[in-house]
Amino acid sequence: MRVGETSPVDPAVLIVGLGMIGGSLAAALKSSGYTGRILACDPDVEEIDTGLEMGVIDDGGSDLAALVVQSGLVIVAVPVLAMRRVFEQLVPVLGDRVLTDVGSTKRCVCEAAREAFGHLPVNFVPGHPVAGSEKSGVAAANPALYRHHKVILTPESDTTPTAVAMVRALWQRCGAEVLEMPVDRHDQVLARTSHLPHLLAFSLVDTLARQDERLEIFRYAAGGFRDFTRIAGSDPVMWHDIFTANRDALLSALDDFETGLARLRAAVEQGDSDAMLGTFDRASHARHYFETLLNQTSYQTMEARQVQYRVSPGGSVNGRIRVPGDKSISHRSIMLGALANGVTEVKGFLEGEDSLATLQAFRDMGVAIEGPHQGRVTIHGVGLHGLKKPAGPIYVGNSGTAMRLFAGLLAGQAFDTELTGDASLTKRPMARVADPLRLMGARIDTAEGGRPPLRIHGGQSLKGIHYDMPMASAQVKSCLLLAGLYAEGETRVREPAPTRDHTERMLNGFGYKVDRDGDLATLQGGGALTSAPIDVPSDISSATFFLVAAAITPGSDLVLEHVGVNPTRIGVINILKAMGADLRLENPREVGGEPVADLHIRYAPLKGIDIPVDQVPLAIDEFPALFVAAANAEGTTRLRGAEELRVKESDRIQAMADGLDILGVETAVYDDGIDVVGNVSEGPNYQGGQVDSLGDHRIAMAFTIAALRAGGPVWIDDCANVATSFPGFVALANKVGLELAEVSA
Repeated sequence: MRVGETSPVDPAVLIVGLGMIGGSLAAALKSSGYTGRILACDPDVEEIDTGLEMGVIDDGGSDLAALVVQSGLVIVAVPVLAMRRVFEQLVPVLGDRVLTDVGSTKRCVCEAAREAFGHLPVNFVPGHPVAGSEKSGVAAANPALYRHHKVILTPESDTTPTAVAMVRALWQRCGAEVLEMPVDRHDQVLARTSHLPHLLAFSLVDTLARQDERLEIFRYAAGGFRDFTRIAGSDPVMWHDIFTANRDALLSALDDFETGLARLRAAVEQGDSDAMLGTFDRASHARHYFETLLNQTSYQTMEARQVQYRVSPGGSVNGRIRVPGDKSISHRSIMLGALANGVTEVKGFLEGEDSLATLQAFRDMGVAIEGPHQGRVTIHGVGLHGLKKPAGPIYVGNSGTAMRLFAGLLAGQAFDTELTGDASLTKRPMARVADPLRLMGARIDTAEGGRPPLRIHGGQSLKGIHYDMPMASAQVKSCLLLAGLYAEGETRVREPAPTRDHTERMLNGFGYKVDRDGDLATLQGGGALTSAPIDVPSDISSATFFLVAAAITPGSDLVLEHVGVNPTRIGVINILKAMGADLRLENPREVGGEPVADLHIRYAPLKGIDIPVDQVPLAIDEFPALFVAAANAEGTTRLRGAEELRVKESDRIQAMADGLDILGVETAVYDDGIDVVGNVSEGPNYQGGQVDSLGDHRIAMAFTIAALRAGGPVWIDDCANVATSFPGFVALANKVGLELAEVSA
């Protein structure tokens, strides 16, 4: 098939170089039911014969030109330093056939193509399957080699889209996850994640093999040595070519490694326990964190694995539970603990992906952090000016809170940084923090539309400002207060409506004075933070789903323990009480400057209300669940003044309206709100159905509890991000009486 043509028939494929990589590709296509002919070209006739005997190719030989004219897609699977010779042979015969390769370095391959063709052909799609084996030859072909592995394509801006689509489809037929990345970025990433480990494995085994006692060393080597050095059994010629082709990026990675190794050697020599512990602890937790990313994400963005919830209708909600720690406070405890002088002990830390991303970011900036272990974290603070430049971009997952707060504290550092996140976060507006930070003297670059990634230029002299926020936002307020720590003079932030004040409370708890005067928060730059213990209360946003679950379900009686009831966060409590909920605060107390209580809720009939505008900012994250409460209340519930819901992880107003419509609940959508027409009956209040959470954890959890009053099962798509805010939600939901099953697609 030529570029631009369409056909239901798979194009004939020619694999140039029938080794283990090329042979595995042929075998994978055959096992997938690929209908096009699979041809192979190799100077070793025995390899062709073996491929034919194995049934992984249909025909082959050593005459490249004769085989090219029979094909629609040519895949070059020879060592990278041999590719130029193949490209030169392809020049007179390739035409507009699609061309791709499997080389693990891309700059060298692209240069070879330019030298051979005189330009980079628009039908050439450079590619690299990130999979392999220490075995070689077509006899080692494995049809499952690429299944659930990544293939990175590095097309240029003028590469023909149909060529990219054809190559993408080919690898997807093999079960691979296909990503795209710029050429130079690819070579830098692979130099560190693949080429450097291979180089170290070769070096270690060679070093030990030269020693006189090598037989004793190898005889008693344990599993760790075996696992690490397995890759030293890979094809020496292939890796010689890779190291030669990607020399500059590999040497840069090796320089970084040698610097780190020298630092660790010095710590061992000097008996510096803190330095050793810091290195080992960062490495240990980075390994666990990266394992999470590898299980769920691509190189560039956190593309969540596909998870679907199936919730059976009916049931009641009973018992005593404690939901995870408050995410907002967990983020801030790590940030302020890292910037404080001394050691900060944290209890109740939320071990969700977003909070762990914040924790890992500070490890990357040189902060020694022990844990988390059962919610306990120990932070060895480095002071306001003790952070170090991270080796690469800071990844904050799905957390808008983390990105906006990081923007403030990083604006005052001496080094440049880049903030990035998952696919959902890169769609969220960041101009609301970038613009006022620029007024303070910060230099920040954003992507189109003021969206992430944020590139923050260090070494700027910040000055305090008096800023009236156009929209109530605790994240913006906190961002500017954190920047104000590094600014000359006074920073004053006025909010148009009350928002959560965790940052102000915690700064005061760390000995950094923040004055509050009505709607105005003020601090003076140039001070210092002193470590302080933190006990993170349970997250009222997480508790909300169970509060609503009990409020709408007859026979329910539930206690939620140790929930944070900060006055700036209790909008959900006030709104539910106004709707008639039987909700009481028991055992009120204060922990670490934050008020907490046990929330006791029993079923009582709800009624629709006009939600008071002054409660909107106090419940902004809880509205998806409150819309479910409204769907089970008598009459209409009206919300206005909530335009911020449009720019959360999803457009939460529209997403909830769409899902409620599928369940048969009547709604009316407005720019800044929604009307929800409730229904109350002895049986189901609406039907079941399949809804899309749009990857928004709060939408997913809201429709989970909606199933309690549905007439049939509720299926919820795209639920993987629930782990970002509420690890253990499925188990806890089932514990209190829901029937929730998680299905991985």
